[in-house]
Amino acid sequence: MSERLAVRKTYKLYIGGAFPRSESGRTYVVNDAKGAFAANAAKASRKDVRDAVAAARKAFAGWSARTAYNRAQILYRIAEMLEGRRDQFITEVRHSGASKTHAAAQVDAAIDRWVWYAGWADKITAVTGAANPVTGPYFNFSTPEPTGVVALIAPDDPLLGLVSVLAPAITTGNTTIVIASEPAPLPAITLAEVLATSDLPGGVVNILTGHRTELAPWLASHMDVNAIDLTGVPHEDIRDLEDTAAENLKRVHRPTTTDWTDDPGTARMTAFLETKTVWHPVGV
Repeated sequence: MSERLAVRKTYKLYIGGAFPRSESGRTYVVNDAKGAFAANAAKASRKDVRDAVAAARKAFAGWSARTAYNRAQILYRIAEMLEGRRDQFITEVRHSGASKTHAAAQVDAAIDRWVWYAGWADKITAVTGAANPVTGPYFNFSTPEPTGVVALIAPDDPLLGLVSVLAPAITTGNTTIVIASEPAPLPAITLAEVLATSDLPGGVVNILTGHRTELAPWLASHMDVNAIDLTGVPHEDIRDLEDTAAENLKRVHRPTTTDWTDDPGTARMTAFLETKTVWHPVGV
């Protein structure tokens, strides 16, 4: 009997809950840490960016209207699904040069991070909102609301870094377009498969693979993107993207030096929240 040939995995984009190839038909080679061929990844185009933004905008009303408790349930479900595919993620993280022990620690930390943000989903409003004292017969309340459609340029930490920028944005009700790590995109697309089977509505997260220098400027200039996180952008490109984003009053989250294993705090959740203040007469 002849030896069976393994079924090689096809890595695609993730847009609107589906897995299309790039409309351009382009791919690029992903190598492992030793320079050996690992896979072909889809190389997203400007059209793919537009499709991802349209999908994120369509999903925003429904996702932001969900109760915080329901969003917490879905984030916890993501952690459950990721736990079930732990070995697969360890293998893919190792392509970036991590040892098996380090890769396992990174995957476990990414799982725990989803659980951590699930716990925050129904608490962040109480922490950041307020009943404000005013002089006069009025109630005055400040409540946080999601910014809208957020573009995330993910860092090269292929899983824990990715989860650390993605999870806080969707925890608070935003929808997202993610440009995955360019040299190590494989865990991002496998994560997309987890998201697609975890009750997360299609369009809440859209993941593109390809060249950041090609895709990021289109997201920074897109009029229907409300905020952009430049965490994964090379230092020399940050100023140009900030200038581009400023032309359409986009909120910009600048990269900071981060140890992704640290306690993440609440800063990334509040970065993409807007505060709405409501006045209401007493007794009415």
